[in-house]
Amino acid sequence: MDITSAGPLLCGGMTVFKPLLMHHVTATSRVGVIGIGGLGHMAIKLLRAMGAEVTAFSSNASKTESIKAMGADRVVNSRDRQALAPHGKFHTVGAVMKPFEVPAFSLILGDRAVTGSSTCSPGQLRKLMRLASRADVAPQVEEFPMSKINEALDHVRAGKANYGVVLKADF
Repeated sequence: MDITSAGPLLCGGMTVFKPLLMHHVTATSRVGVIGIGGLGHMAIKLLRAMGAEVTAFSSNASKTESIKAMGADRVVNSRDRQALAPHGKFHTVGAVMKPFEVPAFSLILGDRAVTGSSTCSPGQLRKLMRLASRADVAPQVEEFPMSKINEALDHVRAGKANYGVVLKADF
């Protein structure tokens, strides 16, 4: 595995891998991924490598084919509001700074759960890197030389980054 692929796995990859371990995802699991950006696209690739059935929820219809090419079995418009399935689990990751409301009664009646996690332990990181290496899982990234860091940041801020940006040392 090259360093350009390994680097993003050490942050975003760990962030999405830990919930897959926590919820005992296997080849018979059905998992939905909401938001197919830097974290979401890595989740899809890891889930595909684990053999799970993947539904991607995206608000961008133009990404449908690329999301399916990553390994999603189906792509659903995330702007269509639907309730979490009975016995479903909603797991949030990343830097979510805004609170969100969850009606407790709907959790109770449907045996639903809302959970969250941080990144992996060293042992979990080893499992992630082993899986990524064996299954050839690599994040989709665009490379910028370190000398163009401001251009790279502008690219990200403008929403033009295609899933992720990696800075390469050029000094």
